[in-house]
Amino acid sequence: MRTASRSPSSGPAPLRPSSAFSSPAALSVIEIICGTDTAGGARGEPKKCSSLALGTFPLELHLPLVPRIRILPEILASQVAAGEVVERPASAVKELVENSLDAGAGEILVEIRRGGAALLRVIDDGSGMSRDDALLSLERHATSKLSDSAGLATIRTLGFRGEAVPSIASVSRFRLITREPDQMAGTEIAVEGGVIRDVREAGCAPGTTVEVKDLFYNVPARRKFLRAETTEAAHIEHQLRLHALAASSVRFRFRKDEREVFDLPGGMSRHDRVRWMTGTELGSELVVLPLTHGNGIAVEGFILPAAHARKGRRHQCVFLNGRPVEDSAISRGLAEGFRGALSDGLHPCAWLWIDLEPSLVDVNVHPAKREIRLHRPHELRDVLTAAVRDGLARAEAARRPVVATAARPAPVLEMPAPRIWPAALPVQRQFEMPAAVLPSAPPEKAVPFRYLGSLHDRFALLESEDGLVLLDPRAARERILYERWLHDAAGCGVASQALLVPVLLEPGPRECELALRHRDEFARAGIELEDFGSGTLRIGSLPEFLQLSDARSFLTGLIDDLAAGQSPGARLAFELLAKALARRATLTESPRPQEAMRLLEILFRCDLPYCAPDGRPTLTEFSMRELERRFSGGKPVLF
Repeated sequence: MRTASRSPSSGPAPLRPSSAFSSPAALSVIEIICGTDTAGGARGEPKKCSSLALGTFPLELHLPLVPRIRILPEILASQVAAGEVVERPASAVKELVENSLDAGAGEILVEIRRGGAALLRVIDDGSGMSRDDALLSLERHATSKLSDSAGLATIRTLGFRGEAVPSIASVSRFRLITREPDQMAGTEIAVEGGVIRDVREAGCAPGTTVEVKDLFYNVPARRKFLRAETTEAAHIEHQLRLHALAASSVRFRFRKDEREVFDLPGGMSRHDRVRWMTGTELGSELVVLPLTHGNGIAVEGFILPAAHARKGRRHQCVFLNGRPVEDSAISRGLAEGFRGALSDGLHPCAWLWIDLEPSLVDVNVHPAKREIRLHRPHELRDVLTAAVRDGLARAEAARRPVVATAARPAPVLEMPAPRIWPAALPVQRQFEMPAAVLPSAPPEKAVPFRYLGSLHDRFALLESEDGLVLLDPRAARERILYERWLHDAAGCGVASQALLVPVLLEPGPRECELALRHRDEFARAGIELEDFGSGTLRIGSLPEFLQLSDARSFLTGLIDDLAAGQSPGARLAFELLAKALARRATLTESPRPQEAMRLLEILFRCDLPYCAPDGRPTLTEFSMRELERRFSGGKPVLF
């Protein structure tokens, strides 16, 4: 890193009228000012100006000259790079912590003041650097992690560009202290605004300490865009939590304004780190995703049930080869695994570790290395979807009870004569499903329920071994009909009805072509598509259970989802049709006792009994501990 010399700027030379009116450039300026004579004469012949005489032009014309190409000074180049690499204090912390992890650190301490703008310090016990390497680390594109272009395709380290340290040093008051374990003394380098001020020998522990003060002090335009100190500190803490999850064997300590925020010991399991991040209550509901392999890809991790889905993706932490990343294929794989269990606009909480060959992913896409490019994204999406579905299925099987209707007498309350459901079919036929679709749960998992009564003719009240359970019969019936219809449709196709007057749909040329490409699959779902020209589809038949009034909105949504990259063809049509039909099959009153127990028995044979197809819960439980806590005035509850 060197001090750049300043070269005098040479501005454009003024152009005087007496010497310039014959040039095309000057003539074009005069045309703009005065206009041209379009009535006669040659093109470009100026008209007479009312206020300016051409012969005595009173102003000097400063015509812009083409700027000369020059190489940027080194400090300016580093500051330009810092605009991409160091967006905020959290970006600097990310780069420095990645360097510590690449150096084999077993313990990392991060200290900040005033949101990291006044001070951020990263201390590690890694391999350290020699004096020469420490000086080289301040030069742009100097790195120990790459030696040739072939290594870029197999890179496994977190950093490799050699831009972060000089970029940070160019926009701060920077100090680097480092020592190799086998050396008696270390090296201390002081840098201010990209200029090395001092290099000296220093006594220090093995490892590296990087101190960054007054970040962006020499770039006021960037400094004024920093948010409040609490916001910047929150971004730093989030970044450290990501690294703590990615490297669970490393001890992480975080201090903010001389107060310790957390101290995570090294050697923790990933499960323990995630439980620490989510808290004890949510941590107890984590669903383990078993290690899943496919096409050279390995996926494992943890998810929370659909009931804990959020509107944003901040609680989706994905680590690819140890690197926190974001990728649309991964998000789609997660959503696909939760299909049928999430409401629209919600995203599941997930912590995923993905390992694949470095040659299958390009991490050299963005200077911050957060974005990646996968060579075969569909394969990763499919493996992830399979892992999520397997994990959810295991979790449902583990918690699914068998409803023991004879375990206790029912009901316990005197009930008035129950109203009749408005459905035409008897209860047995309404909810009966093939045994192959609804396997019985293991008897040892049986949890008896006792019917207590109904609430406002809307919910059924049940007693469980652990407290009070509310059953939503509408949501339960939607789940049952949804899975039954999916099973029937996937097995033998859907019975369709020909339309007397075909429906014309105009989704657009691209969407029309996409739908026609999957014409055969739509036919299995009972939908007959034909090209009507000009981006219009002719719908000749629909599933017999789908009302004509629902057809247009259903088909439009189906094609939109198809264009968005969702599962193609019949499978998507089956799922959307099943949701539409299940929503129509609603109950208006609470079921009678025998009907409620029968409903529960069939519900717990479904794949996902605890939520409706749109993500609404079918059952809500209030444990005895929670009820006692509510009635104890906040005092501890002892059992």
